[in-house]
Amino acid sequence: MSQAILLSFLLFALAIPAASGREAQVPAVEPDYVAPAASLTPSRVQNLQHRLLDWPGVARYQQENVALSVREPGRVVFYGDSITDGWGRVEGTTFFPGKPYVNRGISGQTTAQMLVRFRQDVIALKPDVVVILAGTNDIAGNTGPATQAMIEDNLRSMVQLAQANGIRVVLASVLPASAYPWRPGYRPAAPIRALNQWIEAEAKHAGAVYLDYYGAMANADGGLDARLAADGVHPTPAGYAVMAPLAERAIERALASR
Repeated sequence: MSQAILLSFLLFALAIPAASGREAQVPAVEPDYVAPAASLTPSRVQNLQHRLLDWPGVARYQQENVALSVREPGRVVFYGDSITDGWGRVEGTTFFPGKPYVNRGISGQTTAQMLVRFRQDVIALKPDVVVILAGTNDIAGNTGPATQAMIEDNLRSMVQLAQANGIRVVLASVLPASAYPWRPGYRPAAPIRALNQWIEAEAKHAGAVYLDYYGAMANADGGLDARLAADGVHPTPAGYAVMAPLAERAIERALASR
């Protein structure tokens, strides 16, 4: 590891205080971002190139968005990462049948990527409400080490952009997770709890609706039971069945807010 990368890790580690006297974790990061270039196989290099070619994922929904350029009463955009992306696309799940709800999730995305595509995939669709669920991939380091302050900045910017364009906001808590299958050894439960505390406070401060998935789904370890998420992160049909009525109630509150 180069001295510059080592220094970056140390600075991020110092920025995160220890919780309850326990040693703070160095933020997670995608291993290929810090591996020596010569150690990367051609397939891993190709994977990185593919990610960088459309880093924010703006190509994913461009064609589908064209058909939604006209305002539709009651339209709601669900905006997020794989947890949103899989809703209605995972076998055995449905995505609010009969409702003018739109899924704009992209698997693996962080709040930084979502902020870049926010105008295209949310504002341009002219929804009445946006439901934002994001942050777990930042904690996992999918686009590099991220402090909570960085995640907060991105979420706050999305809220401000939505409200400036007359879109009501539902801010969802990050789902519980006590481990990430793709980041062996990293323990995300405490960072997720800390981020959710901020999200709840920010929703109140910004006049948004707070959607508490976490409180309804977390087990004693701050994770998800296998019934709700087989891999501990991504909801099963039973997990989405818990989330759906919570989302519906939050949307109703947002629509009634003015």
